[in-house]
Order: sequence, then C-alpha cells, then structure tokens
Amino acid sequence: MNFSKYLRFAVVGACALASCKGGPPTATKPGKYSSTTGLEYNTEEGQKVADYQGIPEGPGLIFIEGGRTVLGSQEEDVTMTHDNIERTVTIASFYMDEAEVANIHWLEYLHYARKDSSEEFYQSALPDTTVWARELSFNDPYVDYYLRYPGFRYFPVVGVSWLQANDYCTWRTAKVNEKLAGDGDDSGSSSSGGGGLFKRKSKNAAPDAAEGADGDGKTRISIENGNTLPNYRLPTEAEWEYAAQALIGTQETGNENQENKRIYPWDGRQVRNPYGKSQGTFLANFKRGRGDYAGIAGSLNDGAMITEYVYAYPPNDYGLYNMAGNVNEWVQDIYRPLSFDDVEDLNPFRRNGYLDPAEKYDKKGYQSLIDDHVRVYKGGSWRDVAYWLSPGTRRFMAEDSATAAIGFRCAMINAGSNK
Repeated sequence: MNFSKYLRFAVVGACALASCKGGPPTATKPGKYSSTTGLEYNTEEGQKVADYQGIPEGPGLIFIEGGRTVLGSQEEDVTMTHDNIERTVTIASFYMDEAEVANIHWLEYLHYARKDSSEEFYQSALPDTTVWARELSFNDPYVDYYLRYPGFRYFPVVGVSWLQANDYCTWRTAKVNEKLAGDGDDSGSSSSGGGGLFKRKSKNAAPDAAEGADGDGKTRISIENGNTLPNYRLPTEAEWEYAAQALIGTQETGNENQENKRIYPWDGRQVRNPYGKSQGTFLANFKRGRGDYAGIAGSLNDGAMITEYVYAYPPNDYGLYNMAGNVNEWVQDIYRPLSFDDVEDLNPFRRNGYLDPAEKYDKKGYQSLIDDHVRVYKGGSWRDVAYWLSPGTRRFMAEDSATAAIGFRCAMINAGSNK
C-alpha cells in the first residue's frame, strides 16, 4: 500500500470513528463507514446496512412505557390462594393492543385461514361458540349470532383457547409484516401468506414469525432490513398487570416515588366514576352481585348483560380499554402458585420446564388441577364480581379450553429502544 493510499484509508477511518459530523453513529444514522474498521458500508464487498427510521407502527398497538412497579394483589386475598404476593419488579417498555381482539378481527383471520390454509386448520381455528350454551338458561341465540352477526363485530371474541390465541398472534405477525414488506417494495422480502403461516408450533417452541419465515422455510422477511415488526404475541402476566395498573397516571412530576397505588386500573377505591357528567356510572363491565349483570331498566349501571363494545368505558392512563371487566384475557404464563417467588425481577415470566415441576401436583389423584398445560388469565369479565377486576388477581385454565368470559389482546416488544 503506497503512502497516499494509506493516508486516505487512515483519514476515512478516523472520520468514521469520529463520525465527522453530527455526533456519534446511531441506529438511524449509522454513517457511511464502520466506526470500528473504517470499511465502507453498502459496497459490493461491504456490509449491507439498510435505511432505518425506527420500528414501524404496528396496527392497533399502544406504547407502554416501562419502569419499576410493585406487582401483586392489592385486595384482600378472599380466595386464600396466596399466589400473587407483592414484590418489586421492573418491566421493559413494550406495546399492547389498545382493545381486546374483536369478532371482526377473528372473522378476518378465519377468512385468510380458509383461503390460504388447509380445511383442517380452518376447523381448528373456529371458536367454540357453544360456550354460550347453558343447561338452565336461554343463551342459545348467542351460539349462532354472537360471532358472526354484524352488530357484534366489535365485541370481544370469546370461545378462544390459549392455543388458538397463540396461533392468531403468529398469523397476525406474518400478515402485518407481509404488508409492511410489500409497502417497502423490498426485493426478496415477500411472503406468500400461505398455509405454512398457520401451522401450530410446539407448545415450548420459540416463534419465528418475526423473521417472516413460513413453515417450510420457502420465504423470509429479513429482520436486518428494519421494515418489519417483531412478533405479535400474548403479553406476559407481568406485562399485562403492569399495563393494567397504568401507574403513569399517578406520578408526580420529578418525583420518582410511587406515592399512590391503585386497586383497579383507575383512581380511587370504587368502581363508579367520581367525576364530571359521568359521575356515578360504572367504569367497567362486570357482575354487580348475584343476578345483577346490568342494573335496572331505565337506570342501568354498566349497561351490558353480556360482553360490550371493546371501546366502551373510559380507557386507563395508557389509553388501554377494558383492562378490567368485559372479558378476562389470556396471558403467556403457565400457572404456578409460587410464580411470585420463583421468577426474575426484570421482565418476570413463568415458562414450562423450570422449577416447581408438574410432578409435585397430584392431578392424577384429583388433588390438584395444576400441570404444564394450564395458563393464567387476568382482568375479570362480564360474569365476574368486582374482586376480579383488580390487576393483581389471577386464575388459570387449561390451554386448550375456552369460555364465554375469556378473550385476549396482543403485545409486542419495543425493539431497539428503552423509551
């Protein structure tokens, strides 16, 4: 290498290391040259570094700023389960659906499942509409009408198991990223939306939909391009509880101490609105007491005999609707009564196969309902009393079961940022 060529390389390298103008390199402004080698990006032999303007906007999502909180039950433990004792944790920022997944969204899913996948998978994706049928009540019309009648379009989908909800998240990720990649007109980043998108993964497998890979590995959307979203998924129990608390609304400016706590996703210790023209109205859809689902005609309380419009009732301080009442919501975690004691204090999550094994629970002898296939659900529903509206309460059910009182919403990590 002659001196002039060496000098030119050294100058380029020094310029890259110092970033010359505009300060140090960032994810959105990485510069033309590597800050560690001085080699030029996006040449025939150089590394390809795609333009990146930040994570694309995910349809339906609200940003949830993370931080420190105290998880656990804020109510008296009337069930005597002692399974959610208070503890301090930190939750990273993430995204969550502003409302529960509604019937119209599930019908969209069924449309593409029938169009792109096998009849077998389509049948497996159908909600169990018979969850409305009761031996001693006349809810039979909901069996036929609740999912498909247009008037119920934006009511929360129910009759969906935890397994079905996970399949929906995988499909939604693939479809949204297919559209984003198409909008970006990125060569080699197409996705067929075909049957592979609908194949159920094993219960403990890590999802690969963020990469846009179909089940047969035929097509791929590159993560490095930055034009796609991470996985839509069920929120962890800790994320869900943190988002329901919405303690951002209780913070004093410049004061890091959390001086006010909430029993419910709103201020105060009551379930009625204490302010303004809506004073005295109920803040959630729940069962007031035995036989009282909606109040008296002419002066209804929550106004909903069953589920309600997913945007009904005031949102919490994060902008999330119905984080208490309407329907319970599935979360990712497997259920264990000692999760509060066993999990980490940063982004806690209870997965299969770690600590507190299922063998300790006598399910075969009918002394327990706990095994590795029961999942947590949270939030209370139209069929529950106010106790279950508190974010710290928790219950569980088999992952392949469904009821008329459980739905779900999706979440997503906040990739590449702490804000």
